[in-house]
Amino acid sequence: MPAVSKGDGMRGLAVFISDIRNCKSKEAEIKRINKELANIRSKFKGDKALDGYSKKKYVCKLLFIFLLGHDIDFGHMEAVNLLSSNKYTEKQIGYLFISVLVNSNSELIRLINNAIKNDLSSRNPTFMCLALHCIANVGSREMAEAFAGEIPRILVAGDTMDSVKQSAALCLLRLYKTCPDLVLMGEWTSRVVHLLNDQHMGVVTAAISLITCLSQKNPDEFKTCVSLAVSRLSRIVSSASTDLQDYTYYFVPAPWLSCKLLRLLQCYPPPEDGAVKGRLVECLETILNKAQEPPKSKKVQHSNAKNAILFEAIALIIHYDSEPNLLVRACNQLGQFLQHRETNLRYLALESMCTLASSEFSHEAVKTHIETVINALKTERDVSVRQRAADLLYAMCDRSNAKQIVAEMLSYLETADYSIREEMVLKVAILAEKYAVDYSWYVDTILNLIRIAGDYVSEEVWYRVIQIVINRDDVQGYAAKTVFEALQAPACHENMVKVGGYILGEFGNLIAGDPRSSPLVQFNLLHSKFHLCSVPTRALLLSAYIKFINLFPETKSTIQEVLRCDSQIRNSDVELQQRAVEYLKLSSIASTDVLATVLEEMPPFPERESSILAKLKKKKGPGAVSVNELEDAKREGGELNGGGERGGDTSAMAASNASTPSPSADLLGLRPGPAAVSAAPPSAGSLLVDVFSEGPAAPSAAVNDDGFLRDLEQPSETSDTLLAEGPGDSDSAPPPPAAVSEDPAPPLPEAEELLNKFVCKNNGVLFENQLLQIGIKSEYRQNLGRMYLFYGNKTSVQFVSFTTTVTCSVELQSQLNVQVKTVEPLVEGGAQVQQVVNIECLTDFIDAPLLNIKFRYGGALQNLTLKLPVTINKFFQPTEMLSQEFFQRWKQLSQPQQEAQKIFKAVHGIDAEVVKAKLLGLGTALLENVDPNPENYVCAGVIQTKAQQVGCLLRLEPNAQAQPGEKVTYPLSLSRSLCLSLSLPLSLSASSSDFLSLTVFLSPSLSPFFSLMLRCSVLWFLLFSLSCSSHLISSCRLFFDHCSAVSSFLHRCLSSCLSLSFSVSLSLSLAPPSSVQW
Repeated sequence: MPAVSKGDGMRGLAVFISDIRNCKSKEAEIKRINKELANIRSKFKGDKALDGYSKKKYVCKLLFIFLLGHDIDFGHMEAVNLLSSNKYTEKQIGYLFISVLVNSNSELIRLINNAIKNDLSSRNPTFMCLALHCIANVGSREMAEAFAGEIPRILVAGDTMDSVKQSAALCLLRLYKTCPDLVLMGEWTSRVVHLLNDQHMGVVTAAISLITCLSQKNPDEFKTCVSLAVSRLSRIVSSASTDLQDYTYYFVPAPWLSCKLLRLLQCYPPPEDGAVKGRLVECLETILNKAQEPPKSKKVQHSNAKNAILFEAIALIIHYDSEPNLLVRACNQLGQFLQHRETNLRYLALESMCTLASSEFSHEAVKTHIETVINALKTERDVSVRQRAADLLYAMCDRSNAKQIVAEMLSYLETADYSIREEMVLKVAILAEKYAVDYSWYVDTILNLIRIAGDYVSEEVWYRVIQIVINRDDVQGYAAKTVFEALQAPACHENMVKVGGYILGEFGNLIAGDPRSSPLVQFNLLHSKFHLCSVPTRALLLSAYIKFINLFPETKSTIQEVLRCDSQIRNSDVELQQRAVEYLKLSSIASTDVLATVLEEMPPFPERESSILAKLKKKKGPGAVSVNELEDAKREGGELNGGGERGGDTSAMAASNASTPSPSADLLGLRPGPAAVSAAPPSAGSLLVDVFSEGPAAPSAAVNDDGFLRDLEQPSETSDTLLAEGPGDSDSAPPPPAAVSEDPAPPLPEAEELLNKFVCKNNGVLFENQLLQIGIKSEYRQNLGRMYLFYGNKTSVQFVSFTTTVTCSVELQSQLNVQVKTVEPLVEGGAQVQQVVNIECLTDFIDAPLLNIKFRYGGALQNLTLKLPVTINKFFQPTEMLSQEFFQRWKQLSQPQQEAQKIFKAVHGIDAEVVKAKLLGLGTALLENVDPNPENYVCAGVIQTKAQQVGCLLRLEPNAQAQPGEKVTYPLSLSRSLCLSLSLPLSLSASSSDFLSLTVFLSPSLSPFFSLMLRCSVLWFLLFSLSCSSHLISSCRLFFDHCSAVSSFLHRCLSSCLSLSFSVSLSLSLAPPSSVQW
C-alpha cells in the first residue's frame, strides 16, 4: 500500500480533534462542532475550485463528527468526487466515507457504482482492493446486481494479483450471504475450487471461507473440494513450523487455515475414495498425536492455536462417526481437558463429549468419565460449565447408570442455579421415565422432584406421571400409597396436591383397606390443602371429591356438605361454582349404577410424543437434544417404558402401525412419532409419548357424541372454492407472496408410491430429500378427517416465499370437501411449521388431492407436487356380526355382476399376525370364529360418506394346493385373497406353490347412481393393493355390469404390481346403500 506523504498529515483535522477533546462540557463540544459544520458547508458551497486535499480534509472532519454521534446531511457528493481522484489517500477517504455514511438506498449509488467499475477495470491492484472493500462493506442488493458477475471473473483470472484475489473472495462471500440468489457461480465453480491449490496461503485462506459457505448451500456442486482440502491439510499438518514461516503462529503452522479446512470437510460425508480417506485419517491421527506432545512455547497463544485445531479435528471425527479408534482417542483426549485449569477448555471438552456420547463407538468411553463430570457439576464455579456438565450427564445416561445420574442431578437441584433449574427438572423427568428399572422407582423420583423443585416442575411433568400410573395396573396401588404419604407433609407443593388429588380420586380404593388411609382420612387430607391452592387445583380437587363418592359411598354425606357450603356453590369463580353445583346435583339424583358409569375409571392414554421431550427441545433450540431421542427410548424402553400391560388384548390397529417399517431417522428429529388408535391401550413401547403435548390432535381430547374431535370444522357445503384456493377460513392469511408465481410442477414420479405407503397407516413421513421433510399425522371419524402436515427445514438456511396449495380435479371437487389453513411464508433453518387440512367425504372417489409446495432456497425456486394420502378406505367403519349373519349376507350378494376375481402367484411365506394387522389397518373389523376354517380371515365394514353408506364383506383364504399357472376360484371363500393382498407391504410368506385369487362381489343394483357406489366400495381395496412393494397378477376375472371405469381402474392398478409372493382367494361383497343396517 502506498505510503502517506508528509503533506497528507491534514493539520487542520488534528487541530479540530484536539479542540473537541479539550471541550469542558457537552455544550462546548456541540458549539465547536456546529461552528466547524458551518465552515465546511460554506467551503463546499462557496469554493467551486476546492482542491482534492481540502475535500479530503473536510470529508474526514465530517466522518469524525459522524462517529461522535452527530447527524451528517451533506458532503456525500464531495466524497463521491474523491473516488475519481488518482491519489490513493483521497480515494481511500472517499471510499471510507461511503462505506460508513452512504445508505444502500441513496440516490448516489449509481454514481458510486460507476466509480467502482472504473477502479475494478483499472487493473491497479490498490484501487481494485479499495473498490472491493467498499462493495463488501456496503453489501447492498444494487451492488450485488451490478458486480456479482464481475467479481468471480476477477477472482479466477490468471493475471490477478494475490492481494486482489483475497479481497475478491471475501467480497464475494459477503455478497453471497446478503443476496444468495444473485451470486450464481455456474461456470466458475471448478476454478474457484481449484484456488485451494494456490501457492499463496492468503489466497487459500480467503477462498476456503467462500467455498465453505457455498458448500453448505450447494454441496453437490462443490464436492470436488474434498480431495483438494485433504491434500492441502495433509501438507500443513505434516510440515514443520519453519516450512510456513509467514503463516506460522507461535510454532503452529497455519492454524486458521487448518481450522477452516477441517470445518469445510464437515460439510461432507467421509470420502469414498480409499486413498483420500486414508490420507485424511492420517492427518487426524497426526493432529491427535501433536496434541499430546510437550508444548513448544509457554505462551497462551501457542496452546490456543493447538487446541483450536484439535477441537476442529475432534468435531470432524464426531461428524464422520465411522472410525471407532479415532472416536475413542478423541474421547480420551477430551477427558484430559475435563480437569484442565483453563475454564474455557473444560467447557469445550464437556460440550464436545456431549456429542461423542451419542455415538455407539464412543458411548462407553464417555461413560468412564462419569465421576469427573459429576464432580464438575458439584464444584464448578461457572454456571455455564455446570450446565454443560448436566448436559453431558444427560447424554451419557443409559440403563446401567440411570439411577446414579438421576440421583446426582436430584441432589444438585437443591443448590442449582435458578437459571438452569427448569431445564434440569425436564432432564430428570425424561431420564427417570426413559430408563425406569421399575415403576415404583419412577414414581418416587418424580414425587421427589416435585418436592425439591416444585416451582420449576411444569405441567407436562406431572401430566406424565399421571398418564403412566393410569396406563400401568401394577403401579397404581404403590402410587396411591406414596402420594398419600407425601401429602402428609406440613408444607406440600401445589403440584404434589394435583398429583395426589388425581391419583387418590382414581385409585384411592386400593389403599382404603388400611385404617391409616381410610376413605375419610384420604378426603380430609386432600381437603386440608384445598384453601391453599389456586383455582385450577381446586377444580381438580372437586372432581376428586365426586370420584370419592363413587369409590366410597360412605363419604357421600361428608362430601355433599362440602359441596353444599356457600364457599362452593356461591364461589366468585364461575368454574368452581359450576362444578360444585353440578357435582352436588349429580350425587343427589343419580343412581349408583349411573354414578358408576359417569365416574368410571379413566381409560388408558393413547401414545403420543412426549411433551416433556418436546418442551426440552423447544427450550434448548434445534439440535440441542439428541436427534433420535424418541427412537432410542422405543428401542431401549422395552416393557417398562410402554405401559402395555393394562389390557391383555393390545390393539391390532396399533400393531398395524407398529409393524410397518418406519423410514430412516432424520437429522433434525422432525419426524412425528406414531400415534395409536385412541381406544387402544399403549403397546409395550416407549413412555415418551403423551396426549398433553403442544402438538396437534390428541386423539382422546375433546370428543363429542359421535366420537370425533369437537374442534374439527365441518366443511361448508357451499364452499366451492376451498379446493382451488387452499385456505379454508374466512379470516385466513392473505394470499402467498407473488415471489413464487410459477405454475405447480407435475407430480413427482414416486408420488404414487409415496401415496400407497399410507393406505394402511395414518402417520409417518410422506416425503424427504436433502432440503425438506414432510410428515403427516391424520385422524378419521365416519366421513370426516383431519390431517396435520409438518414441513421441516433440514438445512441451516431460511426457506422464503414458502407456500403450499391443495388442489383437486373437477370431478374430485364434487366428491371431497377440503379445507386448508395457510402456513407461514418463512421457515427458519432447522425449524418446522404445521398445516391443518380438514377433509369431508361427500361420496366415493378414486383420485387423490394434489399437494404442491413451492419455496425459494438460496435464491433457487423449489417446486414439487405430491399426492395427498387421502383414500376411500380412510372412511371405513368396522362392523361386527355373527357367523350366520355374515354368510347369509354373503350368499345374498352372489350375482355375477357383483363379482371380481384375481389370482396371484406366491413366493414368500405368510405371517398370520401381519395379515391381521393389515386387515385392521385397512379399517375393517376382523371377525373371529366366523369361518368354519380357522385359517380363514373374515372381515366386515361400512364405508361412510355424506351421501350414503356402503357395506363390505371380505373373506380371505389361501390355496396351497394350486399349481403354478392354474386359475383357482372359490365360490364363497374368496375373501382371503384381499386380506393377503392387503398384507403385501409387509412381505407375506407362503410356499411357492400357493396362489391368490381375487373375487369382488357387488350389489345387484343397476342404477347409474349405484354404479358410482361400486367404485367407492372397491377402491379401498385397490388403493391398498397399490401399496404392495412387488406384485405379479397371473389372472384376472372382473364382473361389473355398470362400473366399467372401476373395472379398468382395477385392471390398471393390479397389472402395475410386480412379483406377487403368493396366490390366495379373496371375495369382497358390497351391499347397496338401502340395505346397510349393520
